[in-house]
Amino acid sequence: MLIPSINKSLNELIDLLNQLSQKEYSRACEALSNATIGEHTRHIIEMFQCLENQLGSGIVNYDSRERNIRVQTDTLFAIEKIIAIKQTLDKQNVKLELLQFIDGAEIRIESNYFRELLYNLEHCIHHQALIKVAILQCETIKIDPNFGVARSTIEYRNQCAQ
Repeated sequence: MLIPSINKSLNELIDLLNQLSQKEYSRACEALSNATIGEHTRHIIEMFQCLENQLGSGIVNYDSRERNIRVQTDTLFAIEKIIAIKQTLDKQNVKLELLQFIDGAEIRIESNYFRELLYNLEHCIHHQALIKVAILQCETIKIDPNFGVARSTIEYRNQCAQ
C-alpha cells in the first residue's frame, strides 16, 4: 500500500506540473516567504533522490542534496525526475542509518527503507499542501481537492461523511 500511495501523490504532482507555465512554476509566492512552486517541487524530488542515491551506502543524509536549479525552473525536467523516482521505489526493505548534523553535533538514528519511504511520502504531502497555497494565485489550475492532504485526514473525512 505504501508504494501505490507514493505513486498517487507523485502522479498528482505530475498532473499539476503539466498545467503550469514555466512562469507560474517559478513565480515567487509571498504567502510562502517568496518561495516558488518549483522550489517546493525540487525539495520533494531531491529528498526521494537522496534516499535512492544513498541507499547502497546504508547511510542516508537528507541534508546532502544536489539542489539542482533546473528542477525548480523547468517543469518538464522536474516531471522526468519524478517519473525516474517512481521507477525505483519498489525495493526490499533494508536497514539504514540516518545521519544529520544538528547544531554542529552529528546525530545517527537507526531506520529502514520502508520507514524512509513513509517519511518521504509524508514530506511530499506536506510540501504539496504548501504548493496548494501558491496554486491559489493560478486561476486556471485544477487540482484534486485532496492534493496536499494527509491520507489519514482523507480517511477520517470519509468516515465522518458516512
